[in-house]
Amino acid sequence: MDTRLPSERALATELGVSRNSVREALDHLTARELIIRRPGSGSFVKYRSVEDLKDSGSRPLADQTGPLDHLVMRGILEPEIVRLSVMNMTNKELNTVSSLVTEMEKIRSDVSAFMQLEEKIFMCMAESTRNPLIAESYKMVIEVSREGFRKAHLRRHLTPERILDYQQRYNKLCNALISRDIETAVEFVKLQLVEEQKLLTRDL
Repeated sequence: MDTRLPSERALATELGVSRNSVREALDHLTARELIIRRPGSGSFVKYRSVEDLKDSGSRPLADQTGPLDHLVMRGILEPEIVRLSVMNMTNKELNTVSSLVTEMEKIRSDVSAFMQLEEKIFMCMAESTRNPLIAESYKMVIEVSREGFRKAHLRRHLTPERILDYQQRYNKLCNALISRDIETAVEFVKLQLVEEQKLLTRDL
């Protein structure tokens, strides 16, 4: 709460993206009231956990976040998470992801178990970026997903056939991480986001 963020220039340099991309992400976080901008001082984290919001009687963040809002935030974070994790993952972290993917491949129809493993895989990658701001932001994404609509959405669409397809994709992602193949790893997450957007459009 009230932690000052690095400047736009510093964030762009650290993340390896343009200042316009950083500005767009900060605009989105400001619109969602997750950060506050103070002229001459910078941007500050305004986020409170779902439990804090419930205790204060405020509307939980998950209730304020629509399906497209969630996808937009994932679209901002996940490609960078994957790109940075390819560059920074240790062998121990790679082994952790590999073990999680192996566990995921045992699932046949349990959507909840699949989602939990998916969260663990992405959280491991988020932490491996060595950027605490990205990791904390992605924790928010997961928290909103748990409290919100995504589980019900996936229950409608995550058939055994689609689970098998996703398992094969996660296996390819794991191989891309091990071989330090940024292009293939980023392509994986972009494909996942596009497909989920198409499925979401059917529900809207």
